[in-house]
Amino acid sequence: MNSVDSNDMPAEIDFRKGVRGLHHIPRGAKVLMPVSIERGVWEYLSGKAEQRGIELSELVTEVLKRDIEINEALK
Repeated sequence: MNSVDSNDMPAEIDFRKGVRGLHHIPRGAKVLMPVSIERGVWEYLSGKAEQRGIELSELVTEVLKRDIEINEALK
């Protein structure tokens, strides 16, 4: 591994051309986030989504929101 040399950083950084909030994700926005899950979990959730006639991503979001609610209630 290369060590970081303190001389690699400029003494001053010019942020005048920076854009505030460039990477901000607004509340309620949909975010594409690739994740890896076990095949059995994917098969189960895919089947449930198909039965309900909804997209897999919608079902996964519902499941995660429910899990968050349960965890918050148990605090």
